[in-house]
Amino acid sequence: MTAFTGLDLSVLVVYLVGTTLWGAWLGRGQKGGSDYFLGSRSLPWAAVMLSVVATETSTLTFLSVPGVAYVGSLTFLQLTLGYLTGRTVVAAVLIPAYFRGELSTAYALLEERFGTGARRFTSAIFMVTRLLADSVRLFATAIPLALITGWPYPVSIGVIGVLTVVYTYFGGIRAVVWVDVLQMTLYLGGALAAAVALQGIVPGGWGAILSSAREAGKLTTFDFSLDLKTPYTFWAGLVGGGFLSMASHGTDQLIVQRLLTCRDLRSSQKALVGSGFAVIVQFVLFLGVGLGLWAFYQGRPFERSDEIFALFIVEQLPPGLTGLLIAGVFAAAMSSLSSSINSLASATAYDYWAPLAGAEGDDARILRAGKAFTLLWAALLILGAVLFIPLSRGTAAVEVALGIASLVYGGLLGAFALGVLTRRPGQIAAIIGVAAGIGTVTLLRAQMAWPWYALVGTVVTLVVGLAVGGLEREVA
Repeated sequence: MTAFTGLDLSVLVVYLVGTTLWGAWLGRGQKGGSDYFLGSRSLPWAAVMLSVVATETSTLTFLSVPGVAYVGSLTFLQLTLGYLTGRTVVAAVLIPAYFRGELSTAYALLEERFGTGARRFTSAIFMVTRLLADSVRLFATAIPLALITGWPYPVSIGVIGVLTVVYTYFGGIRAVVWVDVLQMTLYLGGALAAAVALQGIVPGGWGAILSSAREAGKLTTFDFSLDLKTPYTFWAGLVGGGFLSMASHGTDQLIVQRLLTCRDLRSSQKALVGSGFAVIVQFVLFLGVGLGLWAFYQGRPFERSDEIFALFIVEQLPPGLTGLLIAGVFAAAMSSLSSSINSLASATAYDYWAPLAGAEGDDARILRAGKAFTLLWAALLILGAVLFIPLSRGTAAVEVALGIASLVYGGLLGAFALGVLTRRPGQIAAIIGVAAGIGTVTLLRAQMAWPWYALVGTVVTLVVGLAVGGLEREVA
């Protein structure tokens, strides 16, 4: 059994400092908000594709998905069917709408269709949701750093937050995207390294791992159950996961901002659909590592499945490789955090500040304001993570983060569906529909698993929006 050594710490420090400096350097030569938030709309689609995947892959995913296979089977993969289907629909329906005009945020599309109120209402929902969910993710990332260094949680949270905000502040979206590419390479390489290590550690290697997993029923991939409370079924994956992916990748500024950095519509579509295939490969790898861990620990029970992969990294891997894997943990975290900070700052600058300050079209002023908002949102995320510390006891962080985002995604997707697919409902109808969709999911969340939240919220938003729109016409 090994522990976190001086070599591991050196590897981690070199990575964190090097990434921060490189990201800051990438931001040289910025002249305006378009450079800072949209990369001058000139980023290659392959880099954007990898950035999309890295952005949605937090530390929770890196550590939790292997635990899913450890305690269960491969049924989690059913979600990826919906993830790919949902992205394909977004690429065909919503992305062309974004590229018909020079839109700066996802919610500008709603302003064109409904008005300023709808844009600001949905943008505010995004901001609150992203702040809450990503504060939880930042806290989760601080756990291994606190364990390694012995630092209190607030200090660990502050270190990660400050390092990330440095390159986000100076580098803007260009730095965020390219550092995402590096970070995805690192954490996938780390997972592959763990898989190679398991080949040597487990007697019989991967042949024995897969054989014993098959006998135990852990290679089961499809579950055609109709139970709405079971999160990983074929129907929850294909339908629920599809609507979840349409919402997260079609209406969330966190992802849409990346798609708007592409050179043209075709490039943006390739980046989005390609990310769906990349996610499938990624989850196959993470789940495979989970099966290897199950064979290594011989199914030993753990208090929390999130801890299994982290424990293996620190205790079983040789010095240097442990540091690389822990760097992978931070890579996933910093990718998500930097993306959140930049997308929150862009939504604030474009959806609120620029119109109110009379700075629309003033790229230089938007750049200065955007950097100030970057610091503001970074401070709020760090504060949110610190405040979550006393609430985390007995709570699975991954469930909290997913639950927060899933509660509102249906309402947002319903608003965009009203905007793109209908002509008559007005702004009031759209806002009431969104509120009804989010409220319904919140009330019924105990009656269904989280992959269904987006579907229910979308349907309610559409029905209520159309109904209120009909009443508006009758009154008029």
